[in-house]
Amino acid sequence: MTEVTIPFDGKPYVFEVPDANLIEVLSPDESPPVADLDAEIARALDFPIDQPPLESWVKPTDSVLLISDDTTRLTPSDRIIPPILDRLNAAGVPDSQISCIIALGTHRYMTETELRAKIGDTACDRIRVFNHEWKDPEQLVDLGVSEHGTPLVVNKAAVEADVIIGIGAVVPHHIPGFSGSSKIIQPGICGFETTAETHLLSCSGGDSFLGLEDNPVREDLDSMADRVGMKTIFNVVMDSEGGVVGAFFGEMRATFKDAVVLARKIYGIPYRETPDIVIANSCPCDLDFWQSHKAQYPAQRMIKQGGTIIVCTPAPEGVSPVHTDLLDFTAWPAEEIKAAYRRGELKDGVATALAVAWALVREKAKVITYSPGIPADHKEKLGHTHAPSIEWALEEAFRQQGPAARVTVLTHAADMLPIQDF
Repeated sequence: MTEVTIPFDGKPYVFEVPDANLIEVLSPDESPPVADLDAEIARALDFPIDQPPLESWVKPTDSVLLISDDTTRLTPSDRIIPPILDRLNAAGVPDSQISCIIALGTHRYMTETELRAKIGDTACDRIRVFNHEWKDPEQLVDLGVSEHGTPLVVNKAAVEADVIIGIGAVVPHHIPGFSGSSKIIQPGICGFETTAETHLLSCSGGDSFLGLEDNPVREDLDSMADRVGMKTIFNVVMDSEGGVVGAFFGEMRATFKDAVVLARKIYGIPYRETPDIVIANSCPCDLDFWQSHKAQYPAQRMIKQGGTIIVCTPAPEGVSPVHTDLLDFTAWPAEEIKAAYRRGELKDGVATALAVAWALVREKAKVITYSPGIPADHKEKLGHTHAPSIEWALEEAFRQQGPAARVTVLTHAADMLPIQDF
């Protein structure tokens, strides 16, 4: 037997896999984080990519909007924002003309305590920091449609700003290929219908767009960012523990392209055999299934047709504290979900799109879920088998796939990009 350890709910979870069955245990590359994060941030600001230094082109009369990702991401916004504020001040822009909006997408609103933990007391004491009010139509502006025909409804704070700087992290992501860059605009600060259509576009090919740098969703997001007026981003690439490996600042497209090269190096993991069973641990996307579902897509990419995926996630907030009605239809087949939405029978388009993605995973493989935070009946409504432990889940997977079934473990599946190497 081989002992396998995965990070689970802030501590190690150890279980055993028979030697004859275990193919490999895969984790992101162990690239060391930068020794001095503040110096790395300063370097990125000193040498922008395809853009002059910030303080040389921002005008004293400009209103500036910073857009930061939320508490579901590990981006160290509390370290990034203060030096940006100092550069803006050096350009003559006072703190009173600078604000920061939290790109919630359709996530729950962050509390004041969470805002201060994410953005930092220094920035919160200097500028206005506020949630994207995606539920409030008074806070949104209709800009028509994107170049790809997606309805474009965005927070009015972005439309009213003279300068927009997006702050986030680049990791493999099943919807736009990689997170970061223009994703901070959509779904970050857009309306519900915009996000629904983008998510549905990502389900158009059967498999996800995970790790595909150029795809229809990314093209659409970039066109939306162009329309809104975001030309500048500050993105980081982190290791699996949240340590920053590289910082990238400058023009949106060129900066994103450079960051993707490093993200692919860290999270692109070669695998050497098609497994019958994949144990997919959700770390670091552990808050709820709305985040930890990302663990499914690397497993979906690599597993054999008809295999078994074991999802492991703490999910202390359950499936989703916001999209509470999605359990009514998530166990349906993908085409049935899409058809019901187009007929107007399902109203939550964002939940619909994710339910379609989850259904496509189930159409590739059976799913067993070990999660103390998700009740057994909710797992059933997801179309998953409830597991009281990882050990039980593995026994059930062997029952489904046979005693000789081959097993691969993904320790940080939510951020991993499997690359076939055979």
